[in-house]
Amino acid sequence: MAGWQAVTAGGSEQERAWARVRANLRESAGTRLFDQWLKPMELVAGDEADTVRLALPSAFMTNWVRNHYADRLVLEFRAILPQVRSVTIETRAPGPQPTVLAAEAPVAAVAVPVATAPVAAAAERPALDPRFTFERFVVDASNRVAFNAAKALAEPGSPRFSPLFLHSGTGQGKTHLMHAIGHAWLAQFPESRVLCMSAERFMFEFVAAMRARDTFAFKQRLRGADLLLIDDLQFIAGKDATQEEFFHTVNEIMSAGKRLVISADRCPQALDGVEARIVGRMAIGLVADIKAPDLTLRRAILEKKLAEMDGVSVPGEVLDLLAARIHTNIRELEGALNRVVAYAQLTGDAIDLDFATATLGDVLRGGQRRVTIDEIQKLVSNHFDLKPLDLISARRARAVARPRQIAMYLAKRLTTRSLPEIGRKFGGRDHSTVIHAVRKIEELRDQDRDIDTAVRTLMRELEA
Repeated sequence: MAGWQAVTAGGSEQERAWARVRANLRESAGTRLFDQWLKPMELVAGDEADTVRLALPSAFMTNWVRNHYADRLVLEFRAILPQVRSVTIETRAPGPQPTVLAAEAPVAAVAVPVATAPVAAAAERPALDPRFTFERFVVDASNRVAFNAAKALAEPGSPRFSPLFLHSGTGQGKTHLMHAIGHAWLAQFPESRVLCMSAERFMFEFVAAMRARDTFAFKQRLRGADLLLIDDLQFIAGKDATQEEFFHTVNEIMSAGKRLVISADRCPQALDGVEARIVGRMAIGLVADIKAPDLTLRRAILEKKLAEMDGVSVPGEVLDLLAARIHTNIRELEGALNRVVAYAQLTGDAIDLDFATATLGDVLRGGQRRVTIDEIQKLVSNHFDLKPLDLISARRARAVARPRQIAMYLAKRLTTRSLPEIGRKFGGRDHSTVIHAVRKIEELRDQDRDIDTAVRTLMRELEA
């Protein structure tokens, strides 16, 4: 296998394009996500002008970027270099690592590619994520209507409705359901034509076709699909020419009795900047929303995700922590679990509460609801039919001592107060008493189902 070389700064088209792509990614992704996942990418020297090669230092990072940014990287490069047909995302072999190519600090180095995954810019095969199937979707009351509608649309025979319009906030499962429809349909009809793309890619390819004066091929390709999946419709808001073409594409698909699935971050009527006639077409079919996942669903999603990780063990209290702190975005929730597991594998450290907290840092603090110790004491005393004063009293009867320990445990888990501060709020107790309470409740949660249920219930109520 041919070796690769990280390119040096200079005047090649790909090098100049890469500098612009990095700048765009930094701006759109934000500093934290860019620094963690995208900044380590390097542009690799290659001989083919229509192929861009990028490399990352680990297989875990490579898979993440492929799953989340493959299409985006193709679009970014093609916007600058129209001749680019594909982008490959590779994993560097272990050993001395070359410096990441940046416009301000390029360094040459050599390594060997371990894995290569070409991403076609305009492939006819649908770009469906293999992880996103109906079997891997966790269902509860917040998403059951959307899930059942998606399964119904994937059934053979004349569709009961079309289009299906799915809407939710970011990372709540609408893209998962769209891809699941595609997988289920192709499993039944492998020779059918399924197209899946974001509205942003629809716009980009249409504009490229207009510039090349070849819109006929673009129209035929989309309107010839048996199942068309368009994600994130809100991105065409205000784009008049794109909306005109999108409207006619929707009309053709619906008139032919074919299947159409559209997603957006809000309901059709709230899509400001999208033409009324497009909104009207969406309303003809079925509109299904996906609500933000509650604590029970978030916990179930983590358990299902963990079950798919062969040989990986994560304590229940760590799953509780993630489910409690990361509220609305399932993608971020799963990403947090992936990060904890990956860091543990890279460092060799055991996964526990302290490790998870140290690893996730700002992610957990950003999702933490500001719970006060007074709230905890009031809720715990009500739950166990006590008075708030009992929790700060000197009484040592188990009927009081155990709820007091639970309240201290929750204060440590759900507030930013230090151990001495928590002790002072519980009748001036020493920080060592708080440590003992936390350890005792952690131990009892593994042994006593009633204690574990009480803690889960209290955490859910405090979060709400």
